[in-house]
Amino acid sequence: MTLPPAYLVGLGGALGAVLRFGVGRVMDPVAFPGGTLTVNVLGSFGLGLLTFSGAGTDTIYLLGTGVCGAFTTFSTFSFETVRLVEDGRRRDGVLYAGGTLLSALSAIWLAWFLVAR
Repeated sequence: MTLPPAYLVGLGGALGAVLRFGVGRVMDPVAFPGGTLTVNVLGSFGLGLLTFSGAGTDTIYLLGTGVCGAFTTFSTFSFETVRLVEDGRRRDGVLYAGGTLLSALSAIWLAWFLVAR
C-alpha cells in the first residue's frame, strides 16, 4: 500500500518536528544556538545521504521533505544570528553564521563521499 505524497510528508514532518524539539530541549539556546546548528548539520547530512544514494520518491517525500524539512530550520538560524548581533555578540553571530554554512556544506560533502565510494 502506497500513501499519497502529502501523507508521507506529513508523517515525516511530524517525526522531524518531534526530533527537532528533543534536540532543542537537550541543548541550551541561551549560551549559544547549538541546537539549531546541530539539527541543520545533521539534516544536511541526512538529506545528502538520501539524495546521493538514489532513494526513491516515496522515501524522499517521507525522510527528505518530511523529516529533514521539519528537523532543520533556516528561519531559526536567521533569527538566532540576528539576535547574537543585536545582543552585542557580533563575533559570535559571524562565527555562528559562517560555521553553520561551512558545517552544513561539509556534511553534504561527507554524505556524497560516503555514498560515492
